[in-house]
Amino acid sequence: MPQIKGPGLFIMQFLSDKPPFDTLEHVTAWAKSLGYTGVQIPANNSKIIDLDKASESRDYCDEFRGRCSGLAITELATHVPGHLVAVNPAYDLFWDSFVPPLLRKNPKARAEWAVDTMKKAIKASQNLGLSATVTFTGTLLWHTVYPWPRRPAGLVDMGFQELAKRWQPILDLAQECGVALAYEVHPGEDVHDGASFERFLEATGNHPAVAINYDPSHFILQCMDYVGFIECYGKYIKAFHVKDAEYKPTAKAGVYGGYLNWEDRPGRFRSIGDGQVDFKQIFSKLTEVGYDSWAVLEWECPIKDAAQGAKEGAELIKACLIDTPQRGWDEFIKVEADAETNRKILGI
Repeated sequence: MPQIKGPGLFIMQFLSDKPPFDTLEHVTAWAKSLGYTGVQIPANNSKIIDLDKASESRDYCDEFRGRCSGLAITELATHVPGHLVAVNPAYDLFWDSFVPPLLRKNPKARAEWAVDTMKKAIKASQNLGLSATVTFTGTLLWHTVYPWPRRPAGLVDMGFQELAKRWQPILDLAQECGVALAYEVHPGEDVHDGASFERFLEATGNHPAVAINYDPSHFILQCMDYVGFIECYGKYIKAFHVKDAEYKPTAKAGVYGGYLNWEDRPGRFRSIGDGQVDFKQIFSKLTEVGYDSWAVLEWECPIKDAAQGAKEGAELIKACLIDTPQRGWDEFIKVEADAETNRKILGI
């Protein structure tokens, strides 16, 4: 039975201009001091990684690994370019701030940049010896998620066909390079639950490069069965964000949040251990279905400081890691096995 690796840390939320969060060397040394053994790298952060060089040069990738304070690289994170592969015009102004100034107010150029960046990240992942990148699908349909008036017939099918069309060349390259695209199933993306994942998978022709980045916090906020999700889609889970959340509906707001700030919403992300996610169940179920990649802490909490969350998170992940059995629990019971004995037991 395979074992989960960890603890890993997604460093994106910790980066700043102040030490120890200002350089790759500093932030990885800090993570190592807390007990982390791996780091997830934001692929679009040019202060941390030169994606052009990483996609072209294995020598650069070898040097890059050497700058990580002895920590393994778990995955490259490509959420921003992944989302920008497919953006409904309603969100253009929201997302223009995530791209270079020359691409703003030019959705076509922005999408081309996103596709190119995804392809570079896939090649960089291959050069780094990684088996997956974590990403988003983008959103063409999200503004219709709770429709009134009703959606026109055929709209959803068309949306997923277009989404698959945009991802097809990226998926084909990923398959060629041996890199899975582990889509984070996330509200705000067209793939936000199991049903929408199945729809996307079908639209891609069950493409072998389509996978899942499992993050239970997003299922807590949707009131979903986050352990059952693993049972349904375990074979597709190629990455794992360890993130906590809580959902406490009030008389004023529920799942949709009432336009409240994060700290005031009934559903909000929390530091690991402070929310409602049962990580013991999750680690057990992931182990049971054969997940053998990294458990990576993603910290997002409006209450607790990031440094405290990271320190506590390393210990909590360690406590959840399972040493899988080397032998059966009942091997001490010796039962002779032969056909004659079995016939006697059955009385035949």
